[in-house]
Amino acid sequence: MAIPVIDFSKLNGEERAKTLAQIANGCEEWGFFQLVNHGIPEELLEKVKKVSSECYKNEREEGFKNSKKVKMLEELVEKNSNERLENVDWEDVFLLSDENENEWPSKTAEFKETMKEYRAELRKLAAKVMEIMDENLGLPKGYIKKAFNGGQNEEETAFFGTKVSHYPPCPNPEKVIGLRAHTDAGGVILLFQDDAVGGLQILKDGEWIHVQPLPNSIVINTGDQIEVLSNGKYKSAWHRVLATPDGNRRSIASFYNPSLKATISPAPELIENLAAEKEEAKDSSSSSAAAEALYPKFVFGDYMNIYAAQKFLPKEPRFHAVKAT
Repeated sequence: MAIPVIDFSKLNGEERAKTLAQIANGCEEWGFFQLVNHGIPEELLEKVKKVSSECYKNEREEGFKNSKKVKMLEELVEKNSNERLENVDWEDVFLLSDENENEWPSKTAEFKETMKEYRAELRKLAAKVMEIMDENLGLPKGYIKKAFNGGQNEEETAFFGTKVSHYPPCPNPEKVIGLRAHTDAGGVILLFQDDAVGGLQILKDGEWIHVQPLPNSIVINTGDQIEVLSNGKYKSAWHRVLATPDGNRRSIASFYNPSLKATISPAPELIENLAAEKEEAKDSSSSSAAAEALYPKFVFGDYMNIYAAQKFLPKEPRFHAVKAT
């Protein structure tokens, strides 16, 4: 079993309907799918690989080797016990955003220029993916993007961040996880993962499935806010990264998230459509449209406060908790 691989270029041809259906299936049944022929130049992707690897080697590797987590693992191995390191991720990570540009790594040649160009391409791809989701859900074009921007069409207030991670070789991968299982808090996530070193898994029907490395593809997954906006039709999927003894896994995840001030709720059109279908079917359990909203209305910033403390815990209580705030 493997996550769907979709040729994004076929949206513009005779196979548009089929491609839309493939993307819908990826959102509904998996919460993950891979895009090929997505329009981002391969030359740029190759450059991203190069500068990311150089940045880790030049600016990050020494710090990771001397980190607390490495020392904790060494101490655990010395104890010769069967214990595992809990609440620790075998990951080196930093964030790139427009807001923290002055903090981006600066010692690696062309890193900043390359990542700025890459992020611009990813932001455009995120907008296209959200428009496809709008179309598949039967929502007005631009609905999701507008919701993430706090109801604004013109002003861009949504948060677009890029998490640059490396998962270095681990001498004892049985004792620590690369990244603990979680769902993503935000909207649409676009991952440029390692071509060769695997480790990413998603939970599908109770089974952990490997997300197969595919050169220069972009892995898309849906976050918690897409689950809410779609009223549960699209689910955010649990995923994790395994630590591996060989290879330094590169993982560059960009995410288009709502503004912290944006109000998120199930799209009213979806609730109305569902209520109409129930009425048509003479379903007596559907007495009102409001009864079909499976998620509360909340401010995204409030959700993030709860998520920060509960990221690696079951997601359903997060929705209940934010309802109570």
